[in-house]
Amino acid sequence: MAAARAVAAGASDVATGAVPLARVVRGDVVESVHLGHLVVLAPDGSVRLALGDPEVTILARSSLKPLQAVGMLRAGLDLDPPHLALACASHDGTPEHVRVVRESLLTAGLSETALENTPDLPLDPDAAAARRAEGHGPEPVTQNCSGKHAAMLVTCVAHTGEEGWDTERYLDAEHPVQVACRAAVEELTGVPAWHVTVDGCGAPLFSTSLTGLARAFARIAVAPATEPGSPLARVATAMTTHPDLVGGERRDVTRAMRALPGLVAKDGADGVYAAALPDGSAVAFKVLDGSARPRPAVLAEALRVAGAATLPGADLAALDTLGRTAVLGHGEPVGAVVPAFAAGSPA
Repeated sequence: MAAARAVAAGASDVATGAVPLARVVRGDVVESVHLGHLVVLAPDGSVRLALGDPEVTILARSSLKPLQAVGMLRAGLDLDPPHLALACASHDGTPEHVRVVRESLLTAGLSETALENTPDLPLDPDAAAARRAEGHGPEPVTQNCSGKHAAMLVTCVAHTGEEGWDTERYLDAEHPVQVACRAAVEELTGVPAWHVTVDGCGAPLFSTSLTGLARAFARIAVAPATEPGSPLARVATAMTTHPDLVGGERRDVTRAMRALPGLVAKDGADGVYAAALPDGSAVAFKVLDGSARPRPAVLAEALRVAGAATLPGADLAALDTLGRTAVLGHGEPVGAVVPAFAAGSPA
């Protein structure tokens, strides 16, 4: 009912102005189409490609994690690169991911019992099966956002001498750690967070725009060269040197960062993605129906528009493989997911 009232009251509707981002081709027939919005920024911040409405209000979901990590570093968080990478991650919940989350908590004298994120099984199916076989059910530490929550708690402990920086209320939108995260999101994107709600993991979630999100990723990606040692540079270095911790071995976000040296990329739920090359070229898009299916194909093509082919050390074959999503018939490829803005794509 609340959602219906919001729409009736004229709440922001992401469907307005959406255009095709990808077509699903089976045989020689376009079987379905994924609509959405996309923007590619040049290093100087100018728009290289715009599809749909890049200024549409979105909830960037976990694509905001690198921005939130910047806010936490500014507020006193001090983690080494692997543990900071987990703070930016939607991790697979493998034993390695869980180990790093627990280590982050231990730096502040905390255990996983302090985590208040939503319990869940690991995203990785093998890790989830292993947890079940060991008699474990959904737990906060294996949920994909536990690295971010651990970092929030560690940030709180860094301010134990100041009023309000307790660890029990860290999910409140007015808690100082969340205020710090919101301030970083607004400053890096250049967009006021007009809408504040709750993400799937239980943490506050702040609205932004696709252009703002791309702008923020560009600032982070160039920071190792322009602001060495800064919170932005620390986030970029952590993510680019530990892409396996940001996602997982099978995940497109990890594969993209491995294919393109210096790429800072982060997936988000409900069809969101943001990425930036080290020269400041940046990409952000939102798939209207929230589907993950077209994201690898759209990401790979958008990165090519952004200039991936000119990046020193780029593995363009790996990028092509990343963007190749087959449509299967009887277990065999009979089509593909094709970016709507690729040369020669079906009308």
